[in-house]
Amino acid sequence: MTGSEKGCGGVWKWLMKRTVQVLLWVSMSAVVCVGIHLWMKVHNINTAESLLISMCDERARMLQHQFAVSVNHVHALAILVSTFYYNKIPPAINQSVFADYTDMTSFERPLLSGVAYAQRVVRADREKFENQQGWIIKTMKKEPSPEQDEYAPVIFSQETISYIEALDMMSGEEDRENILRARSTGKAVLTNPFRLLESNHLGVILTFPVYRWRISSDATVDERVKATVGYLGGAFDVESLVENLLKQLAGNKDIMVNVYDVTNISTPLIMYGSGANDGYKLLSYASMLDFGDPFRRHQMECRYRQKPPITWPAITTPLGVYVICMLVGYILHAAHRRFINVVENCRKMEELKVKAEAADIAKSQFLATVSHEIRTPMNGVLGMLDMLLDTELDCTQRDHTQTAQTCGKALISLINEVLDRAKIESGKLELEAVPFDIRAILDEVVSLFSSKSRDNGVELAVFVSSGVPDILIGDPGRFRQIITNLVGNSVKFTERGHIFVHVHLAKNTEFPIATTKYETCLNGISKGSCCFETMRACSTLSGLTTADMRSTWEILQPLLSEEMPLHPDSDDVPLMVTVEDTGVGIPLNAQDRMFTRFMQADSSTSRNYGGTGIGLSITKCLVEMMGGNIDFISHPDVGSTFTFTSMLKKCDAKMSSFQTLPICFRGMNAVVIDEMPVRGAITKYHLQRLGITAEVVGNIQCAFAAISGQHDFLGNGYLKKIDVILVELDKWKSDIERSLPKRLLDWKRSGQILNMPKLVLISTSETVSANTKESVDIVVLKPLRASLLAACFEKALGIDGQKRIETQNKRASIRNLLVGKSILVVDDNLVNRRVAEGALKKYGAQIKCVGSGKDAISHLQIPHHFDACFMDIQMPEMDGFETTKQIRMMESNVNKCTGEKIERWHVLILAMTADVIQATYDKCINCGMDGYVSKPFEEEQLYNSLAKLFKFNDSSIAADEQ
Repeated sequence: MTGSEKGCGGVWKWLMKRTVQVLLWVSMSAVVCVGIHLWMKVHNINTAESLLISMCDERARMLQHQFAVSVNHVHALAILVSTFYYNKIPPAINQSVFADYTDMTSFERPLLSGVAYAQRVVRADREKFENQQGWIIKTMKKEPSPEQDEYAPVIFSQETISYIEALDMMSGEEDRENILRARSTGKAVLTNPFRLLESNHLGVILTFPVYRWRISSDATVDERVKATVGYLGGAFDVESLVENLLKQLAGNKDIMVNVYDVTNISTPLIMYGSGANDGYKLLSYASMLDFGDPFRRHQMECRYRQKPPITWPAITTPLGVYVICMLVGYILHAAHRRFINVVENCRKMEELKVKAEAADIAKSQFLATVSHEIRTPMNGVLGMLDMLLDTELDCTQRDHTQTAQTCGKALISLINEVLDRAKIESGKLELEAVPFDIRAILDEVVSLFSSKSRDNGVELAVFVSSGVPDILIGDPGRFRQIITNLVGNSVKFTERGHIFVHVHLAKNTEFPIATTKYETCLNGISKGSCCFETMRACSTLSGLTTADMRSTWEILQPLLSEEMPLHPDSDDVPLMVTVEDTGVGIPLNAQDRMFTRFMQADSSTSRNYGGTGIGLSITKCLVEMMGGNIDFISHPDVGSTFTFTSMLKKCDAKMSSFQTLPICFRGMNAVVIDEMPVRGAITKYHLQRLGITAEVVGNIQCAFAAISGQHDFLGNGYLKKIDVILVELDKWKSDIERSLPKRLLDWKRSGQILNMPKLVLISTSETVSANTKESVDIVVLKPLRASLLAACFEKALGIDGQKRIETQNKRASIRNLLVGKSILVVDDNLVNRRVAEGALKKYGAQIKCVGSGKDAISHLQIPHHFDACFMDIQMPEMDGFETTKQIRMMESNVNKCTGEKIERWHVLILAMTADVIQATYDKCINCGMDGYVSKPFEEEQLYNSLAKLFKFNDSSIAADEQ
C-alpha cells in the first residue's frame, strides 16, 4: 500500500470517528432536551398536584369545622333534654316547648334540616308508655312495631320533621346498629348517606345518646347502657353544606369536589358530587374527613376539571439547553461528572459494606448484653428461691415458691428462644438428646398455669399412662415448650370446665377420630339434635362436653388397665399427647389457618385474649422436628382438643438419679371419694407416684366398706389400714361432713382401726368455708401434682425433715466431693455472690467471695490454698478474661521456675456469666478457663460442673504422679 493510500485511510478513519462522535453528541443532546421537557412537564404536574392537595386539605378542614360546630349544637341540645326533661320534676320540656325552641335556634344549625328526640323504651314498659303518649309505636313504614327488646320512639321533633313522631328509630337494622353504637361509646354516630325527603339532597342522620346523669369519659359499656334514657338525632344536608363551603373559597371553578363514605372501602358511597366519571382522572387527591364517628370513615376527593396546560418554560427551556449541549465542553463536563459519580458510588458501597459488618457485630454484642443484663438479676431471683426451698415451708408456701421458680425458669427459656432466633431463621436449630422425666416436665407446666386456672375456676389436670417409661431421651426444653404453648392457649380461651393433658403410647391409642356432625351444641346445653349424650358428657373430667370424645371414661379405662409394653428390640417410644379443653372453640372458617404464622381465629382474638398468633406455628415446627405430627378437633362453644405425636427414645438410666419425690409414703393406703371416674383416676395416678396404694370409690357407703375391710378394694387382701381419705369438694356434703368423722372416731374407740385416717379435701377454688376446713386435716388446692400432695401429706402426717431420694443420693456424693474444698467466688454483683456462697457452703465447702478481678489476683498469689475459682466475665476495671490470663501467666512462671514435670500450680477456674453466646464460650476456653456455667445457674448445674472439674483434675494429677 502506498503512502497516499495510507493517508486517505487515516483521514477516513478520523472522519468516521468524528461522525460517530457528532451523531452521538446530537443524539445525546436531543435526549437531554426531551428529558428536560418531560421533567418540566412532570414538575408542572407536581406543582399542580401540590396546589390541588393544598386546596383539598383546606376544604376538608373547613368542612370538618362546620360539621363539628353543628355537632356541638346537637350535643348541647342532648344535654338540654337530659337536664330539663329527666332531672326536673315535673319535666320542663314537652313537644311544644321542644318544637318552639328548635325553630327559634335553627339558625345555629343551618346544616340540619331538623332534629328530634327518641326516648328509650324497654319491652316491659311499652304498654305504659303508649298509654301515656296516647299513640302506639310504629316502624319506619308506619306500621305497628313488632315485639322486641327495646324501642326508640320519637316523642319530640322539630316542626319541619313532625311527621316522624311515634316512629321507632330502632325498627330499621342500620338505625338500630347506629343507636347501639352511639350509646355504648357516648359519641356521635352517622348513618349511610341517603336522600332527604323534602330537598332530595344527599344527607346523613347524626345520633347522640342522652344520659340520665353525667358519666365519666372512661365509663364502661354497661354503665353507659344503664345511664341511657334516649337518643337525639338530626338530619344533615351534606350537599348544602359542601355547596355553601365551596362558594366561600377561591378556585372553586378549577376543581371538582366529591365527598364519599368509605366505611366499606370496596363500595364507597357518594355523599356529594357527580361521581368519578367527570374531570381529569389522572390527577386527584383524597383527604380524610373526621366527622366524630369512630366507626365511619369519610373522605373528600378533589380533581381538576381539565388537564393542566403545558407552560411556556417547559418548551423554551429544553431548546436553550439543546443549544448549550452543542458545546464540546458540555460533553467533556458530562463525562467528567459521570466519572465522579462512579467513584462516589464505589465509595458509598464500601461504606455500606463496613456498616453492614459493624451492624452484624453490634447485633451479636446487643444479644450478649441484653442476655447478661436480664440473666444477672434472674440469677439472684432463682438462686434465692432455690435457697428458700431448702428452708422449712408449709405446703402452700412451698407451692408458691415452686411456682415462682417455675415462672422464672420459663422466662429464662424465653430468653433462650430469642437468642436462638438466628438459628431458627437459618435452619440450624438442633434438638438435644438427653434423659429427662416426662412426668416432672408436665408437673412443671401445670405449676406454671396453676394460679390462672384457679382464678378462672377451671380444673387443670395431667395424666401419664403407666406404659410410658419414667425416663426418656429427647429434648426436654422443646417438649416443655410444646406443652406450654398448647396448655397456655387452653387456659387463655377456657373460662369454665376443664383442661386435661394426658399422655399414652401412640400404638395403644390407634382408634379413629369421632366424625360426629355438629348442628348446634353449646357446652353443657343441648339444642335440637345435639351430637352428645348427657351420660357421655358426664364421663369427662369436669362433666362437660368435649370436642373429641376420646377422653371419656369409656375410652380411657381400657388404656389404664391394658397398657401394652414396648417392643424389647426397639429403642423408639412413640407418644401421643392430648390437650383438651372446654373453651370457646375455634370457628370453622378459621380452622384451616390455625398453624399459619401470626394468624389467629379473627382480629378480635388478640384484643380479647392477647397473643401474637405465632405459638402454634412454632409448636408444629417442633413437633415435626421430633418426628411427629399435630392435629386438632374443635367446635365453637364446645372446646378444642389438640393431639400430637412424638418419637422419643428409651433410656437405660435409673429412675433414682431423677427421683425428686419422697419415699416415706410408700406402703400407705388411701381411699379417694369421687363419683367422677376420670377425675378419680387422675387423683389415683398422683398418689401412685408417691408409692401410695389407692382406690377410688363413688360414695360414702363404699368408703365405709373399704375402711372396715368388708371388700377387697386394693386387690391384695382385706384392707386393714387406711392412712389417708381424700374427698372432692363437690362430694363433701353435709352427710359426709357429719357421718365420716363420727364413724372414724367410733371405729377408733372400738379398736376396729388402729389409727385415725387423715381427711384431705381436694378443691379447685381457694374459697372453702371455715366449718369445712375445721372438719378436715388439710385442704389441697388443684391442679394436683405429686410434689404438692407430698408436701401436704408431710404436714398432715407430721413428717419433719423428709429426705428426697435425689437429696440422699446426690448430696451425699457432693458433700464427699466438696467437703474441705476452698473455693474463691469472684463476682461484682453482691446477690450473685450470696447465691453461690449459699449453694456451696451447705456441702462443706469453704467459700471466700471477692468483688473484682484485682482482688481475685491478690488472693490467688502463689502460694495460696484455693482449690477452685468461680470467675464472672463482665466486671468493671478488669474483666474475667484478663483476670484469668494474668492468673495463668502467674502460674506458668512459677511452674517454669520449679522445673518439675507436674504443673503443680493450676487452680480450677470456672466461668460464671450471664452471656450465653457461643463466641463467649470459645473465648473462655481460649483464655485458660476450665469450664463454663451460664447465669442464672441452678445448684444442680453448678454442682455437676464443679464435680466434673474436680474429678478430671484429681485423675490427671494421679496419672502424672504414676
